[in-house]
Amino acid sequence: MKTSLLGLLLLLVGRVGAIGLPAPGPAADTARLRQHLLFLTTTPQPRNYQHPVVLDSVAAYLARQLRAAGAYEVGEQPYVVEGGSYRNVLASFGPAEGPRLIIGAHYDVCGEQPGADDNGTGVAALLELARLLGQQPHLPYRIDLVAYTLEEPPFFRTPQMGSYVHAAALNAAGVPVRGMVALEMLGYYDDRRGSQHYPIGPLKFIYGSRGNYLTVAQKFGNGRFGRRFARGYRAAAALPVKRFKAPAWLPGIDFSDHLNYWKFRYPAVLLTDTAFYRNRRYHQAGDTLARLDMRRLGLAVDALMATVLVGAY
Repeated sequence: MKTSLLGLLLLLVGRVGAIGLPAPGPAADTARLRQHLLFLTTTPQPRNYQHPVVLDSVAAYLARQLRAAGAYEVGEQPYVVEGGSYRNVLASFGPAEGPRLIIGAHYDVCGEQPGADDNGTGVAALLELARLLGQQPHLPYRIDLVAYTLEEPPFFRTPQMGSYVHAAALNAAGVPVRGMVALEMLGYYDDRRGSQHYPIGPLKFIYGSRGNYLTVAQKFGNGRFGRRFARGYRAAAALPVKRFKAPAWLPGIDFSDHLNYWKFRYPAVLLTDTAFYRNRRYHQAGDTLARLDMRRLGLAVDALMATVLVGAY
C-alpha cells in the first residue's frame, strides 16, 4: 500500500503534542486540590442522582468556594427531573459583557463509588482555577465556570444532563460563546508501559503506551477554538499534552459534557487523562484519592490558567 495505516491514523487524529514550558504566574495549590477532593469523596452517601440531599450539599460547598474565590456573580440553575430538583452551580469572572468562555465539570458520580478521578479531579480543578482567576484584577474577557449535575447514567445523552440544560439556556438567550472546555478526569497517571489504551489499537504507535499525558480532544469541524486552545494549552503545560482530533462517532470523543455544546453549535473541547482508556478503576469503588497524582493535577490547572489568560480565540 502507498499509504500506511499509521499514516492514515496520523491524518485522522492530528499531530501529537509536545511538552511545553511551565506556565508563569500563580501556581495551583495542591493542598487545596486535595482538600476539595477529600470533601467530594467522603460525603455520607455517594454523590449520585439517588442521593439528592448529598448533591445539594455538594452544590452548596461549590457555591461557597466560588464566592470565596472572588467571582462577581455566583448562582444556581435548578431544574426538575422525575419530580426531584437538581442544580448546576455557576460563577462568572471578568467583564460582564461580551462573548464568554465556558469551563465546566460535572460533580455527580456513577453508582455507589467515591468518584475521585471521575470527576472529583475536574471539580477540584474548576475550584482551584476559580481561586487563581480571582487573583487577576483585569481579565481580558468573561469566563463562566459551571459545575454540572447529572452527567452520569441514566441521564447521559439526555436533555436532563446539567450541561444540556446550561447549553440550551445559552442558546435560547442568544449568548455569544467563544468556546467551551469540559474538565473530565485530570488526576490519574501511570508511567508504566502498556498502561494506556485506545479505542483503535494502532493509536498506541502514535501516542505511546504510557498513561503519562493529558489530552485535548475535539471532533472534526469544531472550528478554530479547539485548535487554538490545544496549541495554547500544550505550549503552557509542564507535562505532556497530546491533541486528539477525530470524528464524533469515535468511542470516547464525546464522553462528557462538551457533547451538549456541540448540539447547539458551540465549539467545545474535552480536557482529560483519557478516563477508562487509562484508569482501570473507572466507575468502580477503587476510584479513590489515594490513586491520584496531586502534583500533575496541579500542573494541569497551571496550564489551564495560562491558556485562559492568553485567550487568543
